[in-house]
Amino acid sequence: MIQSFEIGKPLMTRRRYELTAHEWSIISPLLPNKPRGVARVDDRRVLNGILWRFRTGSPWAEVSERYGPPTACYNRFVRWRKAGVWDRLLEAVSKAYDGDIVMIDSTCVRVHQHAATGKKG
Repeated sequence: MIQSFEIGKPLMTRRRYELTAHEWSIISPLLPNKPRGVARVDDRRVLNGILWRFRTGSPWAEVSERYGPPTACYNRFVRWRKAGVWDRLLEAVSKAYDGDIVMIDSTCVRVHQHAATGKKG
């Protein structure tokens, strides 16, 4: 966990898989305007909850209250999907990527040409 501090806000621990200030500065302008009416859960908290949910593979109901109510995370995910927000986020993050980390995942299996037919007899 990483300690983060913003002036005028309480000290909060940021988990390593949550958005950094730099990442949030790229993403936040791309999110839809907040509707008027009832105050809603902060977009950054909800987005961290959505990312946590997909990172862990947990059901929506298990999203921690740290990220707001699980229903808020689910509803925001669905609303943003319908509005095309996820496509815009992927495009923006891809453009902002500086290329300093590359991950490759592959499996290589060597097979002898005669082994493919199986044992006969």
